[in-house]
Amino acid sequence: MPIGMQEEEGGKALRIVLAGTLVKDDYRPLIAEFTHLAALHGKVRVLLDMTRFHGWDLSALWEEVKFDLKHLKQLDRLAVVGEAHWQHAITSFAKPISPAQIRYFDRAQIGEAERWLNNPLADRRRHAA
Repeated sequence: MPIGMQEEEGGKALRIVLAGTLVKDDYRPLIAEFTHLAALHGKVRVLLDMTRFHGWDLSALWEEVKFDLKHLKQLDRLAVVGEAHWQHAITSFAKPISPAQIRYFDRAQIGEAERWLNNPLADRRRHAA
């Protein structure tokens, strides 16, 4: 399956693992799961593991854009874990258009990504100092 998902923190966080190339139908379970968790908790923290992800076909890319536009306000924090320059670039592109806190981590930093995702005061404390 190109998209693997695992609820964490009682559904307040969602680990999403992308693999291969996504097609439009791959988004159905993701949309259903995210929508369900957002309805329960208001906002969801997401760890998005893109280390084995190659990209989207055109119909899947359109699904991604629609999903992002509809659900960005329900995203609290997004930790993107990747291994390619383009993955870092799209993370940087998303920061100014999202109300969520978003950070990119290289594959070797997955533990740091998990800690950052589950410690929502980390960035606030740093900026307050």
